[in-house]
Amino acid sequence: MYEFLQETVASNMTRSVRSVAPEMTVGDLYRLFAKDDYDAYPVLRDDVVVGFVTKLDALKVFACPIDHMLPRYDDRMGTTVDEIMSSDVIAVEPDTNLQRVLQLMVAHRLKSLPVIDKYRHLVGIIAREDVMRALARCTKRRAPSLVPCETARCLRLV
Repeated sequence: MYEFLQETVASNMTRSVRSVAPEMTVGDLYRLFAKDDYDAYPVLRDDVVVGFVTKLDALKVFACPIDHMLPRYDDRMGTTVDEIMSSDVIAVEPDTNLQRVLQLMVAHRLKSLPVIDKYRHLVGIIAREDVMRALARCTKRRAPSLVPCETARCLRLV
């Protein structure tokens, strides 16, 4: 378990990350979600992370109170990402310890975090699965070797 405390984002993150632009429509976002099977995308403007958009954000466009009429599907599909994204992004840097990432994920109920450099440029993403793989790798224990029966002393309790 102590090995996990030394693990950093840089050695566990996914470096190849797809992002979206704030001007993208919800319709295009839906198609991208279906194609990639991702749960969220970082939103970039001029290579700088300005937001994060999730499937739940895209679904909220169609949610309405009971006393309202249903929204027009085509109108809502034209909504842009910058209208629905979260601009209060929790991001980490490559040298962040995975233990800190785990704390942030649990505290904020996040599935993934963008990894940014000091200029807020996207350099990767760290997901729950990445943390779980690192934890499993660091906590693997070797089974004790078996002692042959002839060399083991048996004690009989009376």
